[in-house]
Amino acid sequence: MAVQVPEDGSLLPLMEEFYTIQGEGFHTGKAAYFIRLGGCDVGCHWCDVKESWDAEMHPLTAVEQIVANAEKHPGKAVVITGGEPLIYNLDNLTAALQQKGIKTFIETSGAYPLSGHWDWICLSPKKFKAPRPDMTPFANELKVIVFNKSDFDWAEKYAETVSANCKLYLQPEWSRSKEVTPLIIDYVMQHPKWEISLQTHKFLNIP
Repeated sequence: MAVQVPEDGSLLPLMEEFYTIQGEGFHTGKAAYFIRLGGCDVGCHWCDVKESWDAEMHPLTAVEQIVANAEKHPGKAVVITGGEPLIYNLDNLTAALQQKGIKTFIETSGAYPLSGHWDWICLSPKKFKAPRPDMTPFANELKVIVFNKSDFDWAEKYAETVSANCKLYLQPEWSRSKEVTPLIIDYVMQHPKWEISLQTHKFLNIP
């Protein structure tokens, strides 16, 4: 990740951008424009976009161009994801989007300091590189990926650090869904502060 991104975030390594339906978490089912930034050192072994990890593989793109592309679509919500998008300063990108009347959502592991102006922050903590303690209070949504039984304790650990209004989700890791989904169902029934999030876009076969 030796790519030289300007400190002000005026250029960002853009892996891909596409208009689709949000498939998981609180905003499931809503039209959204996804902006996927390259670069990640969190290293989840089950990551389904490992090609996003190396920022040097993805072209540095001007914020103005990214915003212009987002403006072309009728859905006025953008999801900024990665990789790990908070590696970069997102103040300029999010301010420019909001000036155009576009809501800004982020999906982050919380491993880097918060930047940007957000309408919704989805925090998905990872054991491979834990969230910063100063990040968790900002989360609107805590989404924990369940790969095995120990992830329930991990989820509870971070549920204690978010605000009282934060939505709590448990989501089966896709490749282990047959094994862990019954565990999640039982857990949510016993601990109803949690809800189940599913990757509905995979069931629907949409990006």
